[in-house]
Amino acid sequence: MKTLTMGLLLLGLATSTFAASKADLDNRVRSLTAKFEALQQKPEARVPADLLKKAQGVVLLDRTKAGFIFAFQGGGGIALVREGKGDKWGPAAFFNATEASVGLQIGGQQSFIVILLMNTNATHRLTESAFEFSGEARGTAGDASAGQEGKFSGQSDAMLVYVDRKGLYGGAAIKGGNLAPDGEANRVYYGQFVTAKDILFDKKVKPGDSMTELGKKLNEHSKETKK
Repeated sequence: MKTLTMGLLLLGLATSTFAASKADLDNRVRSLTAKFEALQQKPEARVPADLLKKAQGVVLLDRTKAGFIFAFQGGGGIALVREGKGDKWGPAAFFNATEASVGLQIGGQQSFIVILLMNTNATHRLTESAFEFSGEARGTAGDASAGQEGKFSGQSDAMLVYVDRKGLYGGAAIKGGNLAPDGEANRVYYGQFVTAKDILFDKKVKPGDSMTELGKKLNEHSKETKK
């Protein structure tokens, strides 16, 4: 019965994604932006401004399942990359997330994750059919500053992961997950068939108003100073 219920839930999520309109997708971007803003109001969980400023790409993800070990199942989000070395962010591509366990927790209701992509090698992985992500969850108990970016400087897949700490043990790790472009959502939003590469790197589309607003919020939080 439990398996059947989960199957119906996932079917419903898939159907809602397929039937999404451009307005629905704009609302999804605004919802993710609001969750990012809420995360940034939490000193123990927020993404540090200096690291956000250095990031070449950002992924915002929703989770759809809670439990003793929670997983992304039928969830998704968006990814966007910085244009050049300035403050301008390009249009966002929609992605689906497959299952990824996130440490041990006690029935947590955690629902939002930010992944910083710290170099161009990492951002270009977004153009692959499946982008694998993993890493230590930053911003959890006792690790608000995440000041270990140096350990990623020699890696080709430099990622920093931030999670709202509710229900999450400090030092939890995200393992085994991957992202894949949501081709239908991208087609509906941009009115044509476009790949993640077309959207993120080839400048074949322009960001919508909701995406432009998200870029502004990212820049605002990149310039904040510690209080």
